[in-house]
Amino acid sequence: MRYELAGMDLADVRFAVSPLNELVLSLRTWREPGRYPLHLPWLRRTQEARSRLDGEMLLALTNETLWTPDHLTPRPRGPLTRIDDELAVVARTGADVVGRELAALHPAGPPPALRGPTSQVRQRVLDALAAYWDACFAPYWPRMRAVLQADVVHRGTVISARGAGAMFADLAERVSFADGVVSVQLATQPRDQLRATTGEGLTLVPTLFTRGASCPISPAEPPTIMYGARGTGTLWQAERPVAGAALVAVVGRVRAGLLTTLEHPASSTELARRLDVTTSAVNQHLRALHDAGLLTSARSGRSVLYLRSEVGDALVGTPAR
Repeated sequence: MRYELAGMDLADVRFAVSPLNELVLSLRTWREPGRYPLHLPWLRRTQEARSRLDGEMLLALTNETLWTPDHLTPRPRGPLTRIDDELAVVARTGADVVGRELAALHPAGPPPALRGPTSQVRQRVLDALAAYWDACFAPYWPRMRAVLQADVVHRGTVISARGAGAMFADLAERVSFADGVVSVQLATQPRDQLRATTGEGLTLVPTLFTRGASCPISPAEPPTIMYGARGTGTLWQAERPVAGAALVAVVGRVRAGLLTTLEHPASSTELARRLDVTTSAVNQHLRALHDAGLLTSARSGRSVLYLRSEVGDALVGTPAR
């Protein structure tokens, strides 16, 4: 697949993060965990939750070659795309498109989960994906999103410092850029296709669940390249905040780690996952630090976010902000 940038205008290249893209592509790890060893810790953590989901339907949304239907990974609009908005796009997909893509996914015949009226199948797909998100993605999404957004920032820095050619060259081995044309080598593409980005632009989507690069099989789909995000290897590692020895001596190792980490706002749930400890233990330490005036707190939706206070900054040795 080759995408011709209109006039080599970099304004036609944009980055976006897609929760639904991650959700659907993660089904590959469920089906073939041995091919995605970096995500084995996440698969173990979510094993019990996945056992209660509509696994028959979810696993039917990919095949032996790990394809997924294009309509389940619509092009995201930007770095702040919400899962509810993307599921709404899928819900509006025409029955003819859904039927055609599911048939192409299983040319030998649909598995039982995909049989029946297209409208009913589509609704079951949506229900299964929504439940999968709530059980296995929502608790970990802040961590996933942080890695994806960090990749976007890095790519933008490369473009500013070294140009688009350098950015595309570092995107993936299968991606190349020359004379205003971005080429993606696809093992599944039956023939070479050239697609102009005029009026639509080219969207680059980092993902945690691919080892190379891919794009929509159909040339009718908007120009999109999904590529492996940097930092995926560290995604499931517990953080080990480096706190000064003097700070540890005063408040203890765990509280020193929390104070060091809370240079930026975070919830107790997010902190527990990042530090690989229980939420109840984190809450006890946060309350003690807050009561001592070392943290401030503010409610954000259903979560309470904590941040070092000026007193906490002084104790850690950071200039007050």
